[in-house]
Amino acid sequence: MESPRSTNVASLKKLRRIPVWVALFAAVFIHCLQAADLNLEITPCFEGRPMAGSTAATDSKLTISRLDWLVSGLALKRVDGSWMEGASDWHAYYGLDGKRVGTRADGVPDGDYTAIRFRVGVDKVADGSDPNIYPVGDALHPDVCGLHWSWQGGYIYLAIEGKRLRADGASDGFSYHLARVVDGMTVELPVKFSAGSPLTIEVRLHADRILQGVDFDKDGLSTHSREGDSLAPRMMENVRGAFEVIGVKADIFQDTNADPVAAPVALPKGTAPYKLDITRRFPAVKLPADNPLTEEGVALGRKLFNDPRLSINNSQSCASCHLREHAFTDPRRLSIGATGDIGKRNAMPLFNLAWASDYFWDGRAATLRDQVLVPLQDPHEMAESLENVVKKLEADDSYRDAFRRASGEAGITSTKLALALEQFLLTLVSQDAKFDRAVRKLDTFTPDESRGLELFLTEFDPARGMRGADCFHCHGGTLFTSHKYADNGLDLKPVDSGRMTVTGDETDRGKFKIPSLRNVELTAPYMHDGRFKTLEEVVEHYSSGVHRSPNLDPNLAKHPDEGIKLSSNDKRALVAFLKTLTDRSFVAPKQQ
Repeated sequence: MESPRSTNVASLKKLRRIPVWVALFAAVFIHCLQAADLNLEITPCFEGRPMAGSTAATDSKLTISRLDWLVSGLALKRVDGSWMEGASDWHAYYGLDGKRVGTRADGVPDGDYTAIRFRVGVDKVADGSDPNIYPVGDALHPDVCGLHWSWQGGYIYLAIEGKRLRADGASDGFSYHLARVVDGMTVELPVKFSAGSPLTIEVRLHADRILQGVDFDKDGLSTHSREGDSLAPRMMENVRGAFEVIGVKADIFQDTNADPVAAPVALPKGTAPYKLDITRRFPAVKLPADNPLTEEGVALGRKLFNDPRLSINNSQSCASCHLREHAFTDPRRLSIGATGDIGKRNAMPLFNLAWASDYFWDGRAATLRDQVLVPLQDPHEMAESLENVVKKLEADDSYRDAFRRASGEAGITSTKLALALEQFLLTLVSQDAKFDRAVRKLDTFTPDESRGLELFLTEFDPARGMRGADCFHCHGGTLFTSHKYADNGLDLKPVDSGRMTVTGDETDRGKFKIPSLRNVELTAPYMHDGRFKTLEEVVEHYSSGVHRSPNLDPNLAKHPDEGIKLSSNDKRALVAFLKTLTDRSFVAPKQQ
């Protein structure tokens, strides 16, 4: 074992990556038998006031709706001036919405320390890595941090977005993304402490300091850290001075908000595991540990999905409003229920559901097993009671046998029904469109498709010579969705409060779940109310029809009032690219 005064630590125990839901980081330094844990707790604030929640109002003229950042490379300064470096792959993520993902290890060697150091961002190796290699729950997993610049490569080190009130009373959105510097933005903070017992170092990140000196009118409403962008370096220097140590506590605090992790369960007796092939080009997926996929469970779920007996008058199945040839959605603007009632929203497509964290346009279902039971009981849809559904299935010998084989025990319940439907829906993975084949060099784009892709992943930022379509903010990554909620500029006529109906939060009014653009050619009509019949109408909406509202997404609000005004050729090219996301093999008839 090396001397405690050595600059480099030769033996570091392996990190354990765990998700956390408070601003808690763990440092990893193993040097002697009596090492103690150290956590770094960072709280965002504005002018000294803590910021929390999905939208943080800072004052009457400024609102910050996003503040996300990555931290890596934690090191401690000894009293002799030498630095003890942590593990090279230590990294963590912080978000304004309360989500935190960090790493935890065994502790810090005994000794006195005078400073801490870390980088905002990641090192060159991590920046150039494939984001899909990181496991579910890792801070660098793209679905965890939402900070991978998937189309351009590398990570956004810090993102700050929001709205500012103009002098004329209207509002603009701002979107500043800082990245593309070697090994991130280094922060060094003086702090005296003695290791040997558990410690929490409390740090504040002053969001107002990040924006210090930024003139929205002169500097613009966005920066993307491109070469020659003078605003990004100034803001990066602001970031380096925006952190402050406010105290050290001799304890490590339990994360009481952490989601419980379900323990894995054995397959039901007599069942065989279902082999689900998922490309490595997609982010790592975490399937329900308490409902493992089996051949028998998936087969039962498929049978239930297609059975009209789940409706009140035995006339309508799940498949009636989720047609395979339309990527498991309804070609009608609003579906018609079993008793003739018209639905309230357009039916969402059903694929790649394993990556979602909630369901429906407003996110009112937390899990797939919750979601599948709602349409059965909704009076506008299948209008049946769970009790009657179970009675119908119990009267069928084939179902009694199928439930016994799938669950390993006799009996039919609504819970078993929900788990079987969940298993089937999780197998609906769409991953082989022309876009995917082009990535694998098995196909090539036409000139229009190539131009459409360029528009899709290019900012609209005329001040910096960019006139793209700005699509990737909400539809980036290989899943072509951020899984978040956004107000995308619809006029909300007829009135629909969207996400607000679930949260009760006025800042969620008009926000709806961002759908994947995979198979979008097949999922018309579009939007939560099916108002647009064609892709051309959708593109025209984003080009010139965005309706400004208090909750309009910042990445749309930063555009001019008149819109981005795409040319007719660019509109055609964008539609051409969107059609490359059609997965014909996914919608082809399958052997049942």
